[in-house]
Amino acid sequence: MVDESGTRDGRRPLLLLLHGMGATGEVWLPWAPLLERRWAGRWLAPDLAGHGWSPPLPRYSFAGLAGQVAGGLKPGDRLVVLGHSLGGVVGLALAARTAGLTVDAVVGLGIKAVWSPAELDRAAELAARPVTWFATRDEAARRYLKVAGLTGLFAPEHPAVEAGLRQVDGRWRLAMDPAAFAVGEPRLPALLAATDAPVVLARGERDPMVSDEQLKEFGVPVVTLPGLGHNAHVEDPEAVLALVDPYR
Repeated sequence: MVDESGTRDGRRPLLLLLHGMGATGEVWLPWAPLLERRWAGRWLAPDLAGHGWSPPLPRYSFAGLAGQVAGGLKPGDRLVVLGHSLGGVVGLALAARTAGLTVDAVVGLGIKAVWSPAELDRAAELAARPVTWFATRDEAARRYLKVAGLTGLFAPEHPAVEAGLRQVDGRWRLAMDPAAFAVGEPRLPALLAATDAPVVLARGERDPMVSDEQLKEFGVPVVTLPGLGHNAHVEDPEAVLALVDPYR
């Protein structure tokens, strides 16, 4: 049933914001004032396993990343999931019928749909590399922004950068576990077939990582955000938040 406030069974959904590869939940920090105005309910922006303050996994998979997120949810939570890139794939894994969660909708933003053998080899190479150490915070911050695809969107001294860095004995490193790069290629047809939740796939018009044609192959609604790139949620939070308006 839907009550007078437009919520099912009187419960508003929890908006779950999932970051992309290399970033942290702090990437959604600038959204806080917007969510206070536009999202009438709770929201959560966790660090995925091996990112920020979340511990690493012994082996990375989309199901494993989803399980780590699910472990931080309350029983009975109704979810609307907005995930960027890797986070979008994790959102689809959370919405699988076998996951046992109540997911009202998934919006996947900037999910890379097609991977070449060379790209997969490169990801495996990055996963096998040892941790890189930096002499200064500024060096580490600039590396973090590059890995997360956020160069030019956040300054190195921005508060959202802090969770992506660690200082140990006077040296700096990225908080991310490099092994997370080995998560592999998302099998989007299988993930979409495994859920009954409504799914929207979105991309910035200028996102070089995925095209409209690639997304339209999956038979779900596709939204293109004019003038935006891969990190559309950082470039124009209002435009991206509007994607979940139908599910409030």
